[in-house]
Amino acid sequence: MLFDRVKPLDAILATAERKSLHRSLSGLQLMLFGIGCIIGTGIFVLTAAGAQKAGPGLMLAFAIAGAVCIVAALCYAEVAAMIPVAGSAYTYSYASVGEFLAWTVGWALILEYAVAASAVSVGWSGYFTGTILNEFLGIQLPAWLSAGPLALGGAPGGLINLPALLIAMLITGLLMIGTSESAKVNAVLVAIKVTALTAFVALTFTSAEFDVDKFNPFLPAGVFGGIGTGLGAVGAAATIFFAYVGFDAVSTAAEETKNPQRNVPFGLIGSLLFCTVFYILVAAGAIGTIGGQPIMGPNGIPFPAGSEELARQCALPQYAASLVCSDEALAHVLRQIGWSGVGNMLGVAAFLALPSVILVLIFAQTRIFFVMSRDGLLPERLSTVHPKWKTPHIVTFLTGLVVAVGAAFFPVGLLADYANAGTLYAFFMVAVTVMVLRVKDPHRKRPFRMAGVWIVAPLALAGCVFLYVNLPIEAILVLPAWGAIGIAIYFLYSRRRSHLGRGIVEVVDDIGGEETMIPIHPEGRTG
Repeated sequence: MLFDRVKPLDAILATAERKSLHRSLSGLQLMLFGIGCIIGTGIFVLTAAGAQKAGPGLMLAFAIAGAVCIVAALCYAEVAAMIPVAGSAYTYSYASVGEFLAWTVGWALILEYAVAASAVSVGWSGYFTGTILNEFLGIQLPAWLSAGPLALGGAPGGLINLPALLIAMLITGLLMIGTSESAKVNAVLVAIKVTALTAFVALTFTSAEFDVDKFNPFLPAGVFGGIGTGLGAVGAAATIFFAYVGFDAVSTAAEETKNPQRNVPFGLIGSLLFCTVFYILVAAGAIGTIGGQPIMGPNGIPFPAGSEELARQCALPQYAASLVCSDEALAHVLRQIGWSGVGNMLGVAAFLALPSVILVLIFAQTRIFFVMSRDGLLPERLSTVHPKWKTPHIVTFLTGLVVAVGAAFFPVGLLADYANAGTLYAFFMVAVTVMVLRVKDPHRKRPFRMAGVWIVAPLALAGCVFLYVNLPIEAILVLPAWGAIGIAIYFLYSRRRSHLGRGIVEVVDDIGGEETMIPIHPEGRTG
């Protein structure tokens, strides 16, 4: 049977229970932690791409994406608090809907984390070349070294995004030798990000350039641009959904939270609502000062973000200063309204903060690979830990190589859409997992038990599907294409090498952590 291999939840929880983490986080602390995790890449990088898809309707797009995230986050919180071990949605699926669907989730998470890391690398490159090199050092990096051929849609000059390639490989090297983030450094970076964006909102809303007429028309491409077009407010929401990725880190902190039944929803919904309002204000400030209307094609439809046609339009003098043409949108806005110094500081803030996001994404990717390898679904050599560095150096190098290649040759908007496709599938399966476990294991202890599960979980399913079908057609197609490759690997390699299929459950909480091995019958019963 295809769906008969379900990893015993008791085996997974045995490891988690030995951790015995201290419950110390309040609801407010959890909310602040969430704000720090969420604010970052999307708002710094994707504002221009979102405006090209929706114009001033970008503000509505942030609200739509935030609403979908809230219902998905509540599903995530219940399962994360219930199964607080490494592996994220992959492990949750393994314990509920079985090995085959868990494999598809793990395969989608590979798409999510690796491609997202590439997208952040490209976003960092824009701030590095625009602020650090151009504004501070007076160096103009040639176009053929600052954007890949696909980033310019084949326009003359594009060859490789060298800064994006180098930052991805540098972070990979740090992860291989075991360098990790300091909590204090991370807190400073969070403060820098929030302070920079607060200054942006204050300066744009008080600027003499701010004019409400720049919001008209509010929805130049409509609410729905059409399935597969990636246009309109909903199409923009599907892209800037990327700006909310990170809230799952809040969910996984549920087991360290005091009174999780009250504090988890407060932390999750509070952080998501705060970020949604913050994002809307940033978008309003950008559009109200320099305008955010998309550049339209001859048929009255916006040119696709990252396309050859848009690149050529942005090269024209009348569009060069447009919001939709900037690689460092927020810093660009401040320079246009006479705050060049502050704009440069915001660019420096992004330059400093975004590498930590790349590090977290590559780290998360390697841990998914690691857990899947230890389950026997991927070659076990991938889970080899370096004797000196104590890191999974092989899988880290391979992941970093893929991230670097993606960053070198693809545009940020397209990469974000690809990553979102994988994320939406993983969130969809988490909502499925919540409902399956409520039926299969209703009496299991749940530190956070979501109220109204049979309303919230279906809303999460519908929201994920809704955003997915409003991605650009190439991003819609990349998920089944990627999935087909994964399914072929599963049946040709993984299924027959699976530890669970061979009668062994191996649960590893993390690299160098505790390990539980329980013999089971092939049909999945312990004993």
